[in-house]
Amino acid sequence: MRRVTIPIGPQHPALKEPESFSVALRGEKIEAIQLRIGYNHRGIEKGCEQRSYVQDVYLVERVCGICSHSHSTAFVQAVEEIAGIEIPKRARYIRTIIGELERIHSHLLWLGVAGHEIGFDTLLMYSWRDREKVMDLFALITGNRVNYGMNAIGGARRDITAEQVPEIRKVIGLLEEETKRYIELAREELTLVKRLSGVGVLSKADALALGAVGPTARASGVARDVRKDDPYAAYGELPFRVVTDDHCDVYGRTLVRLGELEESYRLVRAAVENLPEGPIAVKAPRRIPPGEAVSRYEAPRGEDLHYVRSKGEERPDRVKIRAPTLANTQSIAKMLEDRYLADLPIVVAAIDPCFSCTDRTVVTRGAARGERLRWEELQRFGIEWYKERGIDFSRVVMRW
Repeated sequence: MRRVTIPIGPQHPALKEPESFSVALRGEKIEAIQLRIGYNHRGIEKGCEQRSYVQDVYLVERVCGICSHSHSTAFVQAVEEIAGIEIPKRARYIRTIIGELERIHSHLLWLGVAGHEIGFDTLLMYSWRDREKVMDLFALITGNRVNYGMNAIGGARRDITAEQVPEIRKVIGLLEEETKRYIELAREELTLVKRLSGVGVLSKADALALGAVGPTARASGVARDVRKDDPYAAYGELPFRVVTDDHCDVYGRTLVRLGELEESYRLVRAAVENLPEGPIAVKAPRRIPPGEAVSRYEAPRGEDLHYVRSKGEERPDRVKIRAPTLANTQSIAKMLEDRYLADLPIVVAAIDPCFSCTDRTVVTRGAARGERLRWEELQRFGIEWYKERGIDFSRVVMRW
């Protein structure tokens, strides 16, 4: 049987973001796969270096619409460490509540996407219906359903009021009951179990060797979670367990996320019930002292890293972000070894990828060693790059 190589992406109906797979097939079996990212670079890191620290808090929220609080928290933690700022205890609890609500809405979104990828659209409809309850809760607390703007350097921008607490408890109670049904479905619905079991296998040894993070790693028996290993916010004061599974496949990743939903409900309830009195922020200087810091955060997809370097100015000298998707992409080729082409969409979806969070740019030719492009130069470079390929954005008419 002849070996055939086919491209999937960067635009493809089974992929929600632009990523490119070159798949070598023999019949319907995958023999080799190459992944290429880089189709959705937005220059956010470089943009941060051209703006003030306060502006950057809102810019890094735009790295991802699902993990916006994850990125802004990771960034402000790094800045606070450099500046030697100790945030109030109430602010730490508020960050924990918003972070766990974000994990809930992310996992419910993933559950729907996973159902859609295997043709189980009823699961998509139900899980996204429940996700709406969390989004409405965000709107109540923060005024926004997507980018919440809850973080400030030195604490939180908004408080959680006594009037909002009963609504938080009510929504958590409703979601707990619905999640019990999802767990029962995952354990007893044979169509779901058989479709996901044995698909996208990643052994514990491979997960460790390839640097997998988050539910992808925990579903292979790797008990790693930044909230437990390197506690931040209020996680060192609240009880919760790290959910793991030993199925080492897409089915295991489903069970891990469902288990994490239950833990998130407990964490939100405990944080609300033990919410300390006091201020929600302390004053932070406009100029951050010279220094550098690496901040770790357990985003819904896994460990999120932010590196910030300061030279004592109002703007950071360097910002570097490593989103969890970058850590997990190396596992995709391993998961698809000797699998069928039809498994590719659900295996890719199982790491819950966000390629727009992941994409970065590196100048590999025509640049002197150590050369750095300014924001305006990077924009001009992008425009000229597309012009050479027949796409002239100067002729595009924007209608508002």
